[in-house]
Amino acid sequence: MARVKSVHVCQSCGYESPRWLGKCPGCEAWNTFVEEVREPEPKAGAPSRGGYGAASGNKPTQLRDVESQEQSRVLSGIGELDRVLGGGFVPGGIVMLGGDPGIGKSTLSLQVAAVFAGRGIEVLYITGEESLGQIRMRAERLGVNAQDIWVVSETNLERIERLLVERKPGLAIIDSIQTTATDALSSVPGSVAQLREVTGRLTQIGKGHGIPMVLVGHVTKDGGIAGPKVLEHMVDTVLYFEGQAGSNYRLLRAVKNRFGSTNEVGVFEMRGDGLQEIANPSAAFLEGRPNGASGSAVVPILEGTRPLMIEVQALVTTPSYGPPRVTSVGVDTNRVILLLNILDKRTSIKVAGMDVFINVAGGMKVSEPAADLGIALAILSSHLDRPLPANQAVFGELGLTGEVRAVSMADRRAQEARKLGFSEVVMPASNAKMIDDAIAVTHVADAVRKVFGDLSRPK
Repeated sequence: MARVKSVHVCQSCGYESPRWLGKCPGCEAWNTFVEEVREPEPKAGAPSRGGYGAASGNKPTQLRDVESQEQSRVLSGIGELDRVLGGGFVPGGIVMLGGDPGIGKSTLSLQVAAVFAGRGIEVLYITGEESLGQIRMRAERLGVNAQDIWVVSETNLERIERLLVERKPGLAIIDSIQTTATDALSSVPGSVAQLREVTGRLTQIGKGHGIPMVLVGHVTKDGGIAGPKVLEHMVDTVLYFEGQAGSNYRLLRAVKNRFGSTNEVGVFEMRGDGLQEIANPSAAFLEGRPNGASGSAVVPILEGTRPLMIEVQALVTTPSYGPPRVTSVGVDTNRVILLLNILDKRTSIKVAGMDVFINVAGGMKVSEPAADLGIALAILSSHLDRPLPANQAVFGELGLTGEVRAVSMADRRAQEARKLGFSEVVMPASNAKMIDDAIAVTHVADAVRKVFGDLSRPK
């Protein structure tokens, strides 16, 4: 009789240890190890669990003898989603849709199901968290009224497998993968062992029968439930929903895509009737921007290969409630502190000892260094109480010596800025050589002179 093996598994990253550990060596998370009982490994030649995957016993074939196949895609009907997917769903492609609870994963899934069903394509929506009545309420709120959406409340993997094989739907949605479990394992649903087994067997069915699948996965803030990070290598495409609390804007980003580029991003707005595409994100992010206000700078950034215009706001004040502090929303605080030290060291303007607050309007998150110059000029604008010209956009990376360094795709950034009416674009001199009518700067002090003029004169 085979012995049952017991291991301790990190529920955050999947690291395995024969004994319990307080801190995970893999992801350095604390108190994430849970004991799981492992079934004995099957003997060589024994059939795999499930039995619905691709046939075994295939012989090796020379690559030159394999027929090249063009993957026919099925458009989702939602342009921003199709952009991120690389042109639509691929038959047999497994898409993992992750994000924080309540960010809109189930809403987007149901909207996609409605588009497929409206074309006469059968959709099987498998829910493990909500009742069928709750799904119906969401469908009514979203205006979904399609005959070919079949819904079932089920969490048992074996029964889900039978449904998929019997019906062979044109699209299957599993909401969520954390609630699905197999009887072959004794561990609880949502554990790393269950997630790997469930995802592996669903992937075999999807590819074996050409069923595109959307696996919805939750990412909790405390890491108590194993998230989609554990499963990224098992699926074809991994999409993440991003959005700040209190903001209606959502970004859909691909972090892995076997059938397309990972350099695309989709922009949505959450409304009462569901997620709506934003055809012109730059205009939406700049809507409501005040004219003639100090502390505001417009920066063209890149999300993948897509240029977006955002507004960086800064507020610099004398500390009145304790020691000086730096607070930022949408920008890394350490990056802001670095820029403040560059301004103090490389310009004649001193902002040391001041309270500095940075905010990216619209709930966007900016991580690329091309926004450095815009953030720095927004800080100086607030400190000097001198607004930047209303028709001016700024971008460029700042080095520690104060030099303004070149950034990628400067022509696309400048083109997006001028399309929205920004006739003046301040940019690194090395980028400006190839762009007409650009305001070229080589140093942050040079940028201060060209943007604010002679600071020795009164305003």
